[in-house]
Amino acid sequence: MRFRLWSPTATTVEVALGDTRLPMTLGPGGWWTVDVPAAGPGADYAFSLDGGPPLPDPRSPWQPYGVHGPSRVLDHQVFTWTDAGWQQGPLASAILYELHVGTFTPTGTFEAAIERLDHLVALGITHIELMPVAQFPGSRGWGYDGVDLYAPHHGYGGPEGLKRLVDAAHGRGLAVILDVVYNHLGPAGNYLERFSPYFSARHHTPWGEAVNLDGPSSEEVRRFFCENALMWLRDYHLDGMRLDAVHALVDTSAVHFLEQLATEVQALAAHLGRHMVLIAESDLNDPRLVRPPELSGYGLTAQWSDDFHHALHSVLTGERAGYYADFWSMADLAKALMGAFVYDGRYSRFRGRRHGRPATGLSGHRFLGYVQNHDQIGNRAQGERSSHLVSPGRLKIAAGLVLTSPFVPLLFQGEEWSASAPFQYFTDHEDPELGRAVSEGRRSEFAAFGWSPDEVPDPQDAATYARSRLHWGELACEPHASVLDWHRRLIRLRRQLPALADGRMDQVRVRFDEGARWLVLERGPVTVACNLATQAQTVPLPEQRSPRVLLRSETEIAVTAAGAIMPAESLVILSAEER
Repeated sequence: MRFRLWSPTATTVEVALGDTRLPMTLGPGGWWTVDVPAAGPGADYAFSLDGGPPLPDPRSPWQPYGVHGPSRVLDHQVFTWTDAGWQQGPLASAILYELHVGTFTPTGTFEAAIERLDHLVALGITHIELMPVAQFPGSRGWGYDGVDLYAPHHGYGGPEGLKRLVDAAHGRGLAVILDVVYNHLGPAGNYLERFSPYFSARHHTPWGEAVNLDGPSSEEVRRFFCENALMWLRDYHLDGMRLDAVHALVDTSAVHFLEQLATEVQALAAHLGRHMVLIAESDLNDPRLVRPPELSGYGLTAQWSDDFHHALHSVLTGERAGYYADFWSMADLAKALMGAFVYDGRYSRFRGRRHGRPATGLSGHRFLGYVQNHDQIGNRAQGERSSHLVSPGRLKIAAGLVLTSPFVPLLFQGEEWSASAPFQYFTDHEDPELGRAVSEGRRSEFAAFGWSPDEVPDPQDAATYARSRLHWGELACEPHASVLDWHRRLIRLRRQLPALADGRMDQVRVRFDEGARWLVLERGPVTVACNLATQAQTVPLPEQRSPRVLLRSETEIAVTAAGAIMPAESLVILSAEER
């Protein structure tokens, strides 16, 4: 076994194997190496810098004792895969399902998640998106404070468990995307700065010093993150990654880190003969993320569409606090449906400046559309889902618009049956001072939304985590069974109708009446009429020949020459030939 470590600032480095410490030799570029033939798979090891205490390997493939313990040697060739010839379908035809391994099942492991994959297949899901699974501190957490980025969380089942989940998903025709966090680490268990200049004071983010992507020694830092992505895709057979908060990846280089990452992933995909996707979360409203490098873009596959979410959420709930202050009208929702970005160079009152640029010429398939995700639920004071905030009728309208939009739809775990469990923010920091700081920070963070600190559950309280687990017994009970059936029928319809698979946003037409609270979405021969008012009304429809009802949220909906006669808070989907 050859141990390797990048630490250009260290004077001496030793590898610690139990009570034995062996000196390592410094080579070019600040890389230290030593060959230990007796140390094979399963051996525990750590590194000591300049005679200091042993620290986990920054590239540890396995942390069986948590973020502070030794690393373990892993042989990726031992696992027997059964997914030969697997190929994910195009993202353009995908239905994504975001899940958190720890709360998706009562057990909260990779193995337990396998038992629920058949439910997702029956629902019509094509891709599951795992919230971060890289080793994070404690036994419970969202995963966005991971520190051992190469090691699947030991509490979920470690490397073996993740491989079994991916293999089982592929066997059922499900692709697997992993959420990765490259914009910050830690803080608990984050030892990177002790090894090398992984962070730089030249740039700052909400989490402190930015990752060093463009300063001295940044070449190896960039390699650390690129090789991490390639490892997940190659050794765990993952089909892609969701890149967390890429706006916090500060890089002034001529070739942005994201472009480099996309190029290297494309090269791996070509080598392995498998399609791979990179999906960004971004607060920039910048279409360059998903444009090809030939058009001065970064070459990512798609990005989340928060503007669509915010516009839809504000219309459904009437909320105007925080960033929802920028989204207040049916006109904003219409603009999002036709162009993805509401703020495309428009002045933002929330930001106090102009924001974004138009997504001109881009397909809707470059954007993910959703009404719920981990952020938009978990970053509320009490982790309320949409089903806790709006009526059943409006919940069906929300699902209808997401699943008939020109975007790639994404559902959050339990959304499909209107799960009763909230999704709250939870942590398990061993350091009481850090735990207290996190709890206090959450309470002060929500002041902008007008939420009382007393409303915010303590993230450190194990009960906060327990409340967030899904209750699978609800599926057979009302109203959950009816909501599940609604989602299944919507997904089936989206898969059946070519017009709903068309991502051309310039072919989308939206009409609305702000005062009457109705909206009509037209996508070729398909018309989606929504009555968001609290009373029945006739919603005018485009001139059509022989309109046919494909799906309706209420049986009382009727279609006449004058339009759709719709009960309060209802939706109907029609198909007809145009005159």
